[in-house]
Amino acid sequence: MLVGSKNQTLAKLNSTRSYLSCLVLRRDSHSQVRANPDDDRRRRGYERNFGIDGKKKEHDGLFLCKSKGQHLLTNTRILDAIVRSSDVRPTDTVLEIGPGTGNLTMKLLEASHSVVAVELDKRMVEILRKRVSDHGFADKLTIIEKDVLKTDFPQFDLVVANIPYNISSPLVAKLVYGSNTFRSATLLLQKEFSRRLLANPGDSDFNRLAVNVKLVADVRFVMDVSKREFVPPPKVDSSVVMITPKEVKPDVNVQEWLAFTRTCFGKKNKTLGSMFRQKKKVMELLSLSAGRNGSNVGVMNQTCGDFESDDEDGRGKVLCLDTDASMFKERVIGILRTNGFEEKRPSKLSHGELLHLLSLFNQAGIFFHDVTSSPIIDLHE
Repeated sequence: MLVGSKNQTLAKLNSTRSYLSCLVLRRDSHSQVRANPDDDRRRRGYERNFGIDGKKKEHDGLFLCKSKGQHLLTNTRILDAIVRSSDVRPTDTVLEIGPGTGNLTMKLLEASHSVVAVELDKRMVEILRKRVSDHGFADKLTIIEKDVLKTDFPQFDLVVANIPYNISSPLVAKLVYGSNTFRSATLLLQKEFSRRLLANPGDSDFNRLAVNVKLVADVRFVMDVSKREFVPPPKVDSSVVMITPKEVKPDVNVQEWLAFTRTCFGKKNKTLGSMFRQKKKVMELLSLSAGRNGSNVGVMNQTCGDFESDDEDGRGKVLCLDTDASMFKERVIGILRTNGFEEKRPSKLSHGELLHLLSLFNQAGIFFHDVTSSPIIDLHE
């Protein structure tokens, strides 16, 4: 009796394992965009049977790590829609980031001239190589086994990828501010991140990420994707967006612009006049500007007047630079007041207005970027 019960249990486990294997690797499924409730129940039963914790999910002997953003999109209709919306041409070389087991890769190989896939996980690389070889596409695929953020990309025409959530911001920065020229990037991203990326001036969630990306690229919403379409399911839903680099980009120093937006969007709903009256900000700008203008700046202990205090108790002494900090502050406020920016808020300003304000500051010898620091492309708060 015990032997028979054990055999039934093993048969059930093998059946469940075979189901998940087909779910991840299927190519010609006609599944609906919404997951079948039976699929969810089977998946939960699989996880209970194998005693899998919330951090790793096993797929036919392969552990998928949520901490590394390993969520495999399995719905064929959604994969087809992503490839179709990216407008892949038969002559294109497509860059794919984090191909996983190759569900999207296979469709890109069918539609394009070639695919360059960047994948750090050696287990995924082995599965991908075998799968591509079995379908006769080995000569069309190049795999780069490196960290995508530390890799120099070869030439490509398009980016089409299911991006690991934990590298979304630095990866988007690398694409839009990098040296590679490309037609567009169709990316599957965390839904909240996508909404921030799509925000416009005046929107409640307009932010530094959006203002920096949209300086050099246009962003378009494609579609939402439910978390139930992934194995293992992430905690949040996703969205597909298309990023298209602008043909003509503003003539602005990138590092100066990024430092300027970091200042403005640190407290994006405060008025610019209030923001630039704060003692710490004035003194920081004075130090940077004096260095850029070739002045030597010393520091002395004395109480400074006419500054808004950042101190919670308001009792702290202020270190004033050995240049007339009050006069410098008045120069900053004068630029804002004369040009109608004093009562405006960064979250309401267009790119044209922000570029104009930065130009006014720079012409007056006021700078935001420390030229002695290492250049970093940072788009986020």
